[in-house]
Amino acid sequence: METPLRLTQYSHGGGCGCKIAPALLQQILKELPLLWSDPALLVGAETSDDAAVYQLNDEQALILTTDFFMPIVDDPVDFGRIAAANALSDVYAMGGRPILALAILGMPVNTLPLSAIREIMAGGIQVCQEAGIPLAGGHSIDSPEPIFGLVAAGLAHPQHIRRNATAQPDDDLILTKPLGIGVMTTALKKGQLSAAGYAEVLQVMTQLNRIGPQLARRPQVHALTDVTGFGLLGHLLEVCRGSGVSAELDLAAIPFLPEALSLAEAGIFPGAARRNWQGYEGVEADSLPEWQQLLLADPQTSGGLLVAVDPAFTAELLQELHSAGYSYARRIGRCQAGEGIAIRVVGEIQTPRQ
Repeated sequence: METPLRLTQYSHGGGCGCKIAPALLQQILKELPLLWSDPALLVGAETSDDAAVYQLNDEQALILTTDFFMPIVDDPVDFGRIAAANALSDVYAMGGRPILALAILGMPVNTLPLSAIREIMAGGIQVCQEAGIPLAGGHSIDSPEPIFGLVAAGLAHPQHIRRNATAQPDDDLILTKPLGIGVMTTALKKGQLSAAGYAEVLQVMTQLNRIGPQLARRPQVHALTDVTGFGLLGHLLEVCRGSGVSAELDLAAIPFLPEALSLAEAGIFPGAARRNWQGYEGVEADSLPEWQQLLLADPQTSGGLLVAVDPAFTAELLQELHSAGYSYARRIGRCQAGEGIAIRVVGEIQTPRQ
């Protein structure tokens, strides 16, 4: 009998959990000349935003980003779909509309079946077609571990660009997708995820954040980012530091994938969750049980949008998100004035037993 393909066994990590930890990344980038004085560069590397933005003219700004990683699931088509949706998310998170993508492909061609490589590409093409863009080319190498992702380009009106560094005091914080993706994909690799759990986490990871441009056209939406490899706390820290605000999170309001809660209580986490937590500074959450701390640091792959919005518009925005198919969208906290403790976590996670 032929042994089923286990794509995750070809790599040491998977998905956005492959990211270099935030603290280590800061050390690498320290003192490098990343800042640039070109006035047309609307968004560069200064606030760790989701993509670079370059103004072309009075009506158009070009959004450029790239994202790639190693397999997070075993099915090749699903891996391709997830990687493509994750890469396109950065364009949506800036308020842009994708216009084309290029493939980044690194494969162990002597050990991985060519049919699997073809299926990975097919999954990426499926999502690009869903987004209404061509996969217009790319680059490939022979590498010891499988790698797939995209370079993505998008367009937006310069006035509709939304950054991660423009939140305002008293803004509400809305999250559009549930947390727990890293926990559940780690359980998958260990053979401890149910079939229903796999179907649900796959649906979350492959749902495009295509509502981003619609949100960015609303003047009440002040800041946008997506939650990926640095976890909810890591990406919210970037918002707080860039915007000069602090934040309060309500644990009871944060949406989690249901199966992720029981898995997290059992101690199933990707290694990146602990690395993320150890790299956070300015978070007041020491009273939480460790498994809840790590859930807030859990790396998300193709996670949801984190939205800072005028509280007078919150109810209307949530209704808009739910109508668009983001059923898990919730108000999870608020921004506050001040830069002391960057993030304060209150409340407790509502587990199914509570």
